Amino acid sequence: MDPLEEVLRLVEVRAERASTLTGHGDWALRFPAPDGAKFNSVLDGSCVIDTDGLDHPITLRAGDSFLLTRPQEFILGTSPRSTVQPASPFFRATGGASAEVGPLDQPVTAHLVGGSFTFGRRARELLLDALPPVIHLPAHAEGAGMLPHLLTRIDKEARTGGLASNLITEHLAVVLLIDVVRHHLTQQPDTTGWLQGLRDPVVSAALHAMHADPARRWTVRMLADVALVSRSTLAARFKSVVGQGPLEYLTRWRLELGAHRLAATDQTIATIADAVGYGSEASFALAFKRELGAPPGSYRREARKQD
Repeated sequence: MDPLEEVLRLVEVRAERASTLTGHGDWALRFPAPDGAKFNSVLDGSCVIDTDGLDHPITLRAGDSFLLTRPQEFILGTSPRSTVQPASPFFRATGGASAEVGPLDQPVTAHLVGGSFTFGRRARELLLDALPPVIHLPAHAEGAGMLPHLLTRIDKEARTGGLASNLITEHLAVVLLIDVVRHHLTQQPDTTGWLQGLRDPVVSAALHAMHADPARRWTVRMLADVALVSRSTLAARFKSVVGQGPLEYLTRWRLELGAHRLAATDQTIATIADAVGYGSEASFALAFKRELGAPPGSYRREARKQD
């Protein structure tokens, strides 16, 4: 089981309808904080993005993309010195599908396509908090060779609105999201977390084994055998790369699976406990409350209220 694929399924990632933005001359727009995550890609021209968490604005050129992972405002414009206007009125005027900004009698300085991602309730803990506030994917980055075709198709579907265009843009945008996350993993070798573990051959082997069979009574020795290293090597490597021990990670992942089942199914707590590797409902409930802050029954009721 691919851990990244499994987490993306668990957090129920969905892309909202894509929209286009065309800037003429000198312009700058302030965008509201997204509920989940936000992407934009430059098809033609160039612009800059600025938001909290950046040391300086990032210049985006044709073929470049960025992913905003935090619920915070951001600014897109021709330069950091441009006069900033709120973006929402420009998109409301066209029903949200497209917008034009700047003096329309001046040349186009940037043409972008963008969209938002929404997630299930545990996405921030499972995925988004493991990512930086902004990820920049340059057009020349390794693995970005197919992006021009992807972006051109998203742009076409967003502008023409053909049959099933919303569904097409949703799926293409999720492909873009995965490409951005993959790029991040190649650029951040010194950070820790389960995502970084996917880059380490020893840790990755253990992660894949745990995700493939989370209910198995794993020991560090068994995981080390899977990774073809000694017990001490796996324990030290896992702790260094992921930031916690392998069995700590396994406990948390089992409880995340349990939380998902509590929210998404009518299975009994005892059935869920057994499915995620706990010998009894009581031991599952104790661990669940300790890690997630509420008993399983209370968590289920609150999740149903939110739905």
